[in-house]
Formats: sequence, structure tokens, C-alpha cells
Amino acid sequence: MEFSEKRLEQIKNMPIVESKVLKSKDGKFVMHKTVITDIKPVKYYEAVLEKTPEEVTEE
Repeated sequence: MEFSEKRLEQIKNMPIVESKVLKSKDGKFVMHKTVITDIKPVKYYEAVLEKTPEEVTEE
């Protein structure tokens, strides 16, 4: 299956999701660990953090 350039760009910008399932050492529990890695430019977070709570609720 081939993807269009637009779809490839969308996939590249998606978060990376990693999932692991492990059994505890004593065998009594199953642990499911999910890690979501999302890469954004620093300017994006600076803009988000500069907003006051009032600005966020108005949107």
C-alpha cells in the first residue's frame, strides 16, 4: 500500500505509541505500560503556557 505525500506528512506528525505487557516477578500481576511520545516545537508550548485560564475557557 502506498501513501500520498499528504498522508505521509500526517503520519509523521502523529504521536508515537508504545505498548508493553509484562508479568510481575511473582507471577501474580500483569502490567500494561503505554508510552505516548508527542514531539512539538518549543514555541507551541510557550504559546500554550502564556495563555491565562480565562483565555482558555473563552475558546
